[in-house]
Amino acid sequence: MAIKVKTIVDIKAEATVISHSRTDVAIRDLTVTIDEPIARGGTNLGPSPTETIPVALASCLSVISHKVADNLGVTLAYMSIDVVTKFDRRGVALIEEVQVPFPQIDVEITVTTDSTPEEIELFKSDVGRFCPVSKMIRQSGTVVNENWNVTYT
Repeated sequence: MAIKVKTIVDIKAEATVISHSRTDVAIRDLTVTIDEPIARGGTNLGPSPTETIPVALASCLSVISHKVADNLGVTLAYMSIDVVTKFDRRGVALIEEVQVPFPQIDVEITVTTDSTPEEIELFKSDVGRFCPVSKMIRQSGTVVNENWNVTYT
């Protein structure tokens, strides 16, 4: 008998507000602390809410890249992902509403592989097609610039 995989699932997060700047969020069997830096009145025990955007993007790109690589038979001997996010703080500073608070995100992806350039082009395309965080960010109006540095061995 084949196992049917659920295609739509609920992801439940329960937040406990510790202070004006710190929130502990339970998800699965984990607790994630979201906090502001000391300079903004926080205790610096975790990333700020807005810092979780580049964290989520980098980690999602990593997970999806490895899934796509496995699916296509692409070898990733080395991979690093650097993300620089431009953040328009006028909204969080209550100056004015900002329609696209993250106008630009630059992603630098470095890969070492023994796969062919053609395989890597398909790999890169599939990563873009299947990374949900990247898709959500792009569809919000944010310009995402990806620069791939590929070393072939």
